[in-house]
Amino acid sequence: MNGPPLARAALVLSLGNVGSRILGLAREQVIAGLFGAVAATDAFRVSSRVPLALYDLLVGGMVSSALVPVFSSYLAAGRRRELGELWGSLAGLALLILAGAAAALALAAPLLVDVLAAGYPPDVRDLSVELLRFLLPSLVFMGLSGLLMALLYAQRHFGLPALALMAYNLGVVVAGLALYRAMGIFSLALGVLAGAGLQMALQASDLRGLPVRLALNLQHPGVARVLRLYLPVALGLVVSTLGIAVDTNLASRTGEGNLAAMGFATTLVQFPLGLVAAAVSAAMLPDLARHAEALGTPGDPGAHDTALTAYRQALAQGLKLVLVTIIPATLGLLALREPLVRLLFQRGAFDATAAQRTSVAFLAYAPGLPAAAVDQVLISGFYARQQTLQPVLVGVMGVGVYLAVGLALLAPLGMPGLALANSAQWVAHMAVMLLLTHRGLGGLQGLGLRATLLRSLAASGVMLATLRIAGWLIPPDAAAGAPALALSLALALLAAALGYLGALARIGPAEARLLASALRTRLATGGPGSVAP
Repeated sequence: MNGPPLARAALVLSLGNVGSRILGLAREQVIAGLFGAVAATDAFRVSSRVPLALYDLLVGGMVSSALVPVFSSYLAAGRRRELGELWGSLAGLALLILAGAAAALALAAPLLVDVLAAGYPPDVRDLSVELLRFLLPSLVFMGLSGLLMALLYAQRHFGLPALALMAYNLGVVVAGLALYRAMGIFSLALGVLAGAGLQMALQASDLRGLPVRLALNLQHPGVARVLRLYLPVALGLVVSTLGIAVDTNLASRTGEGNLAAMGFATTLVQFPLGLVAAAVSAAMLPDLARHAEALGTPGDPGAHDTALTAYRQALAQGLKLVLVTIIPATLGLLALREPLVRLLFQRGAFDATAAQRTSVAFLAYAPGLPAAAVDQVLISGFYARQQTLQPVLVGVMGVGVYLAVGLALLAPLGMPGLALANSAQWVAHMAVMLLLTHRGLGGLQGLGLRATLLRSLAASGVMLATLRIAGWLIPPDAAAGAPALALSLALALLAAALGYLGALARIGPAEARLLASALRTRLATGGPGSVAP
């Protein structure tokens, strides 16, 4: 971080990210406690995936890859009036497309649900259709909110976007708790609508000083520039969206409650990914982009070599930081998955059977967690070099791996087979991205990545031994109650953290210093991202 203003802005964004993750966990706890892992929860999962996937495809993926860079260039040139016109044109185009998509999907909802939830009985599919139609207006709110977020980031207004990151989950939590007796599962859908609307309203209140006017000027040069930058990313998201549709369809064939259990397990996966990999990727991206720009210095081989060395070192630092955090986090979550699931979710309608299914799902997802974290850093490296096509092509390959593994394991393993297929997809994607990075940078030798991996694994072994000793503190079942379970898990996690940090300080002092520095500064960095969870 380059100075106090940036540090303050990064801290605001980080607090918003942490708050959003905590509220996201609270959202899942509310869903679990009120409804459990049952058919109605499956129907909500199916229907809520549609507007989220379309948001990511039509707007969300555009925020970091196109909107913020283009908006920032207009502001840097002092062209505020033209920026207002550009935003108004993009907002008008988005409103037209999003409203049209919502209306078309409302008409086609039965067909879409038949495709996504073919394995469910008619009553569950009918409920999914009703929920989907109820949820579709949220697509418009989320789309306009994403455009507003990009505009505010470009102007370095971070406070309201940080709050907006939390609004979606807060809406679901409040509506679920307040209205579930009167509305049942539809209380969650109303919470989605309220959260998305609140996101939009919060950020719209901070458009001071910018002449914004809703329009539909497709001839504006900035519109073509944004769409040109976003096209490769959009193609990749189309493939990802198809992969989500296939995943949902296959999960619907594995039995009632399994899609819900996969959703709860995904919450455990996304928590360390969001707090570790996303933070590291956002923190390193500005440095990588600056070094990558210097790589193109014409007629100066010395400057190119210097920039390449700096780029490789910056990328290596990000990868090391991910390795020393995500490896112990993954192994710790694996070791404590059953008591963690009991503590976080097992209450109300979420019974011991649902907890066991969720633990099994996480067990199958976990092998891919470190790969997914490393992959985020590698993708940021490609974006910093303005190479967006390669990650898209690798993403297509990854979906193919998922289909091959998922179809092969669906019959013998059921739901865990699909989670293992996701892990296989993440590992394959990371492996190919690592190979392409190795070739593109003339090799990754001499950067100490292998040594960091081995040291982190060795220190994690000490951590696991510490957890083994501290494991007697944890009650074997839920009979002891949530307070006793929470206290025992907190003590076990504290012992594990001290064991890991102490071992890392002795085995890899350089890695320990890097982690300490990150905890003080770099991991306070957030960045432009999705307005949805």
